[in-house]
Amino acid sequence: MSDILCTIEQIQPLTAFVQKITFRPQQPVNFAAGQYVRVVMGKDDRRPFSLANPSHETDCLELHIGASEQNPYAWEVLQHLQKNSQFHIDGPMGNAGLPSTLSPKPTILLAGGTGFSYTRSILLSLLEHNAKEPIFLYWGTRTIEDMYAKAELETLANKYKHFVFVPVVEEAEEDWQGKTGFVHQAILKDFVSLEPYQVYVAGRFEMAGVARNDFQLQGLLPDNLYGDAYEFI
Repeated sequence: MSDILCTIEQIQPLTAFVQKITFRPQQPVNFAAGQYVRVVMGKDDRRPFSLANPSHETDCLELHIGASEQNPYAWEVLQHLQKNSQFHIDGPMGNAGLPSTLSPKPTILLAGGTGFSYTRSILLSLLEHNAKEPIFLYWGTRTIEDMYAKAELETLANKYKHFVFVPVVEEAEEDWQGKTGFVHQAILKDFVSLEPYQVYVAGRFEMAGVARNDFQLQGLLPDNLYGDAYEFI
């Protein structure tokens, strides 16, 4: 797999700690919704980030990078992109994207933090393909200010009646009337059985591991659970 030269179009802050990187690859990148690319930092240093685009958008791509100096793995990538107008990627990669033949099952998307980029790609691709089965997106962030695409998702939920967006906040303000706590637990409370569903998960490995165990206890079939984390845990 050869590296692809990319030109940065824009770096836009989404929150104090999350940047949206919009870039144009030298050649179209054909990918399945939910796959990732790796930013090439060196010959043996390639760092993965999920594409936030739906699969029908291949000319100009988007990454959401959450980074601070306390997280050097992502911080160094962001610094590299901010200092250079061009960079290289390889990919696409990952086995947790949407299959080429869409399942007739209803879908639950679970995102923690910037794991939202993975679920955004899948959501927009499902909506583009006119899937009529119900789609639920549960997005968990520490505060409501961290939920940088809340308005976009509310607009989509108003437009598509089979799509439901559920924000979950860990540290809620007094006037917050939505769900609080851990995002996967909000799903457990809302669904008596997960047996009929397919579930896509993106977030910290610790959360993904706990969610897998709890979801299977609530009836989710192992073959209907997707997430890049499950290649490693």
